[in-house]
Amino acid sequence: MAWPYFLDCSRYFASEEEGCFNPLAGLRRAQEAEEAVPSGLPPTFLRFAHHSHVQMLRVLRRTAARCAHIARTYSIGRSFYGRELLVIELSSRPGQHELMEPEVKLIGNIHGNEVVGRELLIYLAQYLCSEYLLGSPRVQRLLNTTRVHLLPSMNPDGYEVAAAEGAGYNGWMSGRANAQNLDLNRNFPDLTSEFYQLAASRVTRRDHLAIPQHYWSGKVAPETKAIMKWMQAIPFVLSASLHGGDLVVSYPFDFSKHPEEEKMFSPTPDEKMFKLLARAYADVHPMMMDRSENRCGGNFLKRGSIINGADWYSFTGGMSDFNYLHSNCFEITVELGCVKFPPEEALYTLWQHNKESLLNFLETVHRGIKGVVMDKFGKPVKNARIAVKGIGHDITTAPGGDYWRLLPPGSHIVIAQAPGYSKVIKKVTLPARMRRAGRVDFILQPLGPGFSQPPRRAGPELRDPLGDSDPLGEPGEWGRGPLGARRPSSGGGSKPWWWYYFTALSPHKPRWLLKY
Repeated sequence: MAWPYFLDCSRYFASEEEGCFNPLAGLRRAQEAEEAVPSGLPPTFLRFAHHSHVQMLRVLRRTAARCAHIARTYSIGRSFYGRELLVIELSSRPGQHELMEPEVKLIGNIHGNEVVGRELLIYLAQYLCSEYLLGSPRVQRLLNTTRVHLLPSMNPDGYEVAAAEGAGYNGWMSGRANAQNLDLNRNFPDLTSEFYQLAASRVTRRDHLAIPQHYWSGKVAPETKAIMKWMQAIPFVLSASLHGGDLVVSYPFDFSKHPEEEKMFSPTPDEKMFKLLARAYADVHPMMMDRSENRCGGNFLKRGSIINGADWYSFTGGMSDFNYLHSNCFEITVELGCVKFPPEEALYTLWQHNKESLLNFLETVHRGIKGVVMDKFGKPVKNARIAVKGIGHDITTAPGGDYWRLLPPGSHIVIAQAPGYSKVIKKVTLPARMRRAGRVDFILQPLGPGFSQPPRRAGPELRDPLGDSDPLGEPGEWGRGPLGARRPSSGGGSKPWWWYYFTALSPHKPRWLLKY
């Protein structure tokens, strides 16, 4: 018989025999409600069992109530069948973005029959709450400096299909898609193809790509739309999506730069940083580091259990590529094991294997630099661009002027710029063992009165299908431009930025400077 209740023995008991595997605790299972803690046991007790959708909601809300000063739950929308997509947030000031405090999200159960990530995030929420209350320095430091958002189930409709077949009996595809039979990790806008097209055209700006208008003419799942609205509302810096079916950590790009090739290494401009993020998870995972070739995912051993997504297999419409190309957020994909829907008795071990990896990954959001971009009067400059020489991917500031730029160790030339201001360039050096983001602020000087900004190209107002409403109670501008709109093209004979500077100085247009 499997006992579904366990504690972290190393944290609460001197030995496993003293607490974690005490049969008396398991016997209480039949006497308690499904989601309740057995009587006589501390509130730090975790129930290592599969949770139905209703049970999951109750556990998350109960956890938020127990840690109300550091946690809250909120909904980002509903599934096709109306099930709530509930997030639990943990931070020192829940519901509020704090200046220079990075935002991280973890998403589980994207494919409904891949359930380990769903359960791990339920356990993680309870663990962070309990450890904070118990005074754990590590957890208190994490939540006092980071805003953590956990979405255990992005696909609750698919989960119910898979759960109906039962753990251990679930088919490889049963419940994978949502209720519309859409694979949610193939349902996001394909911005990667546009990135490759822009690169081939030698266009320098290939980040923060807008959602193409034709995307909305296809089937867009409500779950997908909810994620995109969530990304509009909060300036996420780091993310992980939790899957199942293998044992490896993959990172963008997931779509090959040569679509006809089934497998081809296709790195982003932030290849070094993505490898560090993937290793932050894999290097402390005991099974990912197991040297046995017979283990799950043994074919990834020589790669250190990490891989570029397109070098594994190529697909379009993935959530990780979309995060990187549309927003400031860096997302990796974690495959948690070869069994997608394991029996309950395996869940405790899976938690032990992944707990340290989850914590270590959350802490990596503090790698790189952070700061505030202001004008000379101390007013924040939102949507300023932070560029790093040699890395063709900029990030932008939040409405408060704050930014976070994940960077690997080494020396970097960092440039801050915004329309109407002169650019500011700084050199920063990040040591290899640095665990806290370096503070790098910028003060931008306005351009002289003789300078005029290039006029915005007139055109019809394009509809934003995600709308301006914000269900999260957050400033709607965070991390977004108008999603339905496209930036004007720089091609077609348009004048370079300096054209307007010269025309402001002299009535004679400097055509001699143009190369047609």
